[in-house]
Amino acid sequence: MKTIKSTLLRAAVATAIAAAATASLAADKVLLKTPVAFGTNLPALGTTITWVADRLDKVSDGSIRMKVYEPGKLVSPPEILDAVSSGKVNSGYATAGYWQGKIPAAALFSAVPFGPEAGEYMAWLYYGNGMSLYQEMYDSAGYNVHVLPCAILSPETSGWFSKPIEKPEDLQGLNMRFFGLGASVMEKLGVGTVQLPGGEIFGALEKGAIDATEFSQPAIDQRLGLNKIVKYNYFPGWHQQATIFELLINKDAWNGMSEGQQAILETTCMASVTNSIAEGEAMQFPVMADAAKNGVEIRYWNQTMLDTFSEKWQEVAAEKSAENPFFKKVWDDLSQFREGYDLWEANAFLPRKQAN
Repeated sequence: MKTIKSTLLRAAVATAIAAAATASLAADKVLLKTPVAFGTNLPALGTTITWVADRLDKVSDGSIRMKVYEPGKLVSPPEILDAVSSGKVNSGYATAGYWQGKIPAAALFSAVPFGPEAGEYMAWLYYGNGMSLYQEMYDSAGYNVHVLPCAILSPETSGWFSKPIEKPEDLQGLNMRFFGLGASVMEKLGVGTVQLPGGEIFGALEKGAIDATEFSQPAIDQRLGLNKIVKYNYFPGWHQQATIFELLINKDAWNGMSEGQQAILETTCMASVTNSIAEGEAMQFPVMADAAKNGVEIRYWNQTMLDTFSEKWQEVAAEKSAENPFFKKVWDDLSQFREGYDLWEANAFLPRKQAN
């Protein structure tokens, strides 16, 4: 009888432990509700986060799931940082350049005119002081978020125009959609700039509200139909040689995750950085090869224009550094890293083919 009771007791204890473990496992599961700044129909720019969501579910064996919300469906793109910080949502996907009006240094973690290409940018982020400064920026500004770089876009085009631009004076008086720090450069050259979301650019061009625009890469710009209205597409993308995209996670939600879950998120985002640069590099040349069939003329900025853009960028960087101490801190650190990297870059790589 005692043996039976003992067996029943052990069985009851085992059942209770199993039930507790199951309940604990269920409680540890994470659902990231993630509003995004870019439509997931846009290749590379929007598809990256759906790739992340798919991989997270599989790699974590269901411990971490991500539900992606299209722009404006849950939170509008300009509100993502505040929504994640306040806990309205527990995560969001955008690019830090969207917050430069609130945090001037944020633009340096998005895209830098005449700045690092993807490999150099990643080197500074992961093996320089980039990541510690990136997180410090949000912490010092009072935002309750944990930041993970989660994609890098390869170079963009630097503008769609309705007429050739041969000299700086040709830019004066134009109204142009332009992003980030590059917009400050264009403003110094007499351009009126506005930052429109991708879905509004075609209509603005069609109605004449803007005269010219830049947005992203050839494959993405084609998806928006920009080539149907403006026919002169200029390269190189001096203002965005590489663009970082971030996954913001509410810090309380981040701290509530296990170390394993945090590592899964970090590793998946690093994998996404690799995937995004590969996808972006692979899809551009077929679109460019068909440009002439669509009446588009690909142009490469002459040296006078590139020198002018560079000169004005140095003025912008100096002014913003004087205005904001943290901008200066980040800019000085990135510049110092790049000065060191120059020794490697100048010796390690073959010269590129020149544009025709």
